[in-house]
Amino acid sequence: MSSLTPPARTIDPRGQRLGAGISAVILLVGFLLNAPWLAVLVGVNLSVSAAFGTRFFLPGRAWPVVRSALRLGPPREREHEYPPRFAQALGAIFIGLAAIGFLVVGPIAGWLLVGAVGGLQTLLATTGICVGCQLYVLRWWVPSQFARLFRRADALTAFAPPRIRYIDR
Repeated sequence: MSSLTPPARTIDPRGQRLGAGISAVILLVGFLLNAPWLAVLVGVNLSVSAAFGTRFFLPGRAWPVVRSALRLGPPREREHEYPPRFAQALGAIFIGLAAIGFLVVGPIAGWLLVGAVGGLQTLLATTGICVGCQLYVLRWWVPSQFARLFRRADALTAFAPPRIRYIDR
């Protein structure tokens, strides 16, 4: 790794869990209202977050407010940002395929793919198990290419990672 590559960001996994729960609720509301655009909206946000960093995962942005309101301390362990970004990229791909399914095949195909993403988001929110993160950790070819691509993109990006400070009470 070159000296131009910024240090890897670490994140509070609880923020990702909250964001996954909010996303799952939005996907469920989209299904109940038969509003595929809500699913596509979640997919767009997942893709932006996967490309530019988890700080752009809008449902997860509520976590600092919740953490402060509940007076929770810092996480026991922080996690590297790339596994959640990889999981979000997979979710965005599935929702992108669902959007194509809505247009070409029909609503059943679209909602099945959206349901898979919603189910995995629910699993993460309720148990902390991130299937996409576990796939990333297996280190097969695709995650390795993903990490290589985003290490370069992060080094070139104009967005500086936010400084995260925890104040012990």
